[in-house]
Amino acid sequence: MVNNAMPDNQQSKELFTYFGLAVYYSQALEQLLANLIMTMKLCKEDVYSEEKFTENFRRKLGNSLGQLVKEIQQHFSFSDEEMSELTGIWKQRNYIVHDYFKVNIHDSFTSDGRTAMIKELKDFSTRAEKLYSRLQQYNEQLLHGVDPNDNMEE
Repeated sequence: MVNNAMPDNQQSKELFTYFGLAVYYSQALEQLLANLIMTMKLCKEDVYSEEKFTENFRRKLGNSLGQLVKEIQQHFSFSDEEMSELTGIWKQRNYIVHDYFKVNIHDSFTSDGRTAMIKELKDFSTRAEKLYSRLQQYNEQLLHGVDPNDNMEE
């Protein structure tokens, strides 16, 4: 559905808003994966001193989404569907953050192009938000002393 009634500057603002939302959900997933990794380590390993925990957590927050995805696989058994979605979001996140406007620069100057870009960014944000909600449930289970791996179907 093309929105030709919207002035170019309004549609451009909408495009950048959805770009920002896509980056926001990418960062939310990075934070959640770091939280999940640290929660699992805290539950399964020797009790950290507060200082060591804080140091490790800060270091974890400096990791990229790709690093976190690779590390979480060592600690957690996601379903094939969840792992596929996480990997897909990670790869699309890299594209959005590093190449999106380079690849779509010409589209960003036309109403039809911006409409297509907005749809792509909305779709990504919806997928990332849904995955975030699913993974947040695992973190909550861990925090309540339940091993999410015990509830997973193979």
